[in-house]
Amino acid sequence: MYVQYGNSMKALVKYARGNGNMEIRDIPEPKPGPGQVKIEVKAAGICGSDLHIYHDDIDGIPINPPVITGHEFCGVVVEVGEGVTEWKPGDRVTSETAYSFCGKCHYCITGYYNLCNNRRTLGYWYNGAFAKYTMVPHERVHALPDSIDFVSGALIEPLACITHAVLELTTITVSDVVLVQGPGAIGLATMQVAKSQGATVIVSGTDVDAERLKMAKELGADYTINVQQEDLSKFVSELTNGRGVDIVFECSGVGRAIDGALNVIKKQGQFTQIGLFGKPITIDFERICYKELKVTGSLGSRWTSWEKAIQLLEQGKVKTKPLVSHQFPITEWEKAFEMFESKQGLKLVLLPVED
Repeated sequence: MYVQYGNSMKALVKYARGNGNMEIRDIPEPKPGPGQVKIEVKAAGICGSDLHIYHDDIDGIPINPPVITGHEFCGVVVEVGEGVTEWKPGDRVTSETAYSFCGKCHYCITGYYNLCNNRRTLGYWYNGAFAKYTMVPHERVHALPDSIDFVSGALIEPLACITHAVLELTTITVSDVVLVQGPGAIGLATMQVAKSQGATVIVSGTDVDAERLKMAKELGADYTINVQQEDLSKFVSELTNGRGVDIVFECSGVGRAIDGALNVIKKQGQFTQIGLFGKPITIDFERICYKELKVTGSLGSRWTSWEKAIQLLEQGKVKTKPLVSHQFPITEWEKAFEMFESKQGLKLVLLPVED
């Protein structure tokens, strides 16, 4: 895909299919080819899908080992390839993950290239951001405003996925009462995007989420509820005079949360699934029919999602830095992955290391 320098860099590589098979390796430093932008990575977030790549149980997005992992990042342009005129060394940037797609199918032509059957993704199929440098097509790059620090900027990718779900796939208005299930980093960012539209937002969690529910209040949630300590249905009924919530954003990725959501959502309400379950789940689909619910899933992001995410950050309507609980050098990736898997901390970020 690109020529290489003689210098090397440390990178976190999924080197073969199967559970595990990931390690830090010395990789030749890349040099951009035509149309490519070389970015010095300043910070890169760990996503749940990185754990799925590690365990080789990800479904629906193809991986192509050996590949440098990591896809949530921002940094500084250090070099551009032939034909690139809109970016120059020193530019602060972030990048989409949709590295390549066919450009010819219905979804690509209409701007929904996130759904292209031939989409290939940074950190899955092409070398990603858990390294000192990464390479992306110039068309996928977005400017990072000076007002957004690098740690905050590393979370623009998940925020873009959220803006796609909340602002592009769901109709949300100032009069809506919204339930966000799951106060992880995705849920807390979803809450902030919903609040930016003037909605009244409830964030729900469980006993293990005590600190996260506290942060939800600090970041602007109108109400928080521990569903293991309080009755969610009773709470919502009293708040909405028996009507139910207008919208549910399911961010927990826990199957049993669906039952609670279907109980409290109003008739003709909207249900948007953001979290991934990682396995098939069982739901009572007849309740969707009886309530005439509008249900949608959400996959990835589009160009417009990124522009909206960056604008929300720049305007201060969403804050991502408070979601980052720990930062590690990529050489300590195993500790970070173990923390992520055991649900310690909130959002974990890896930082490149000098050779």
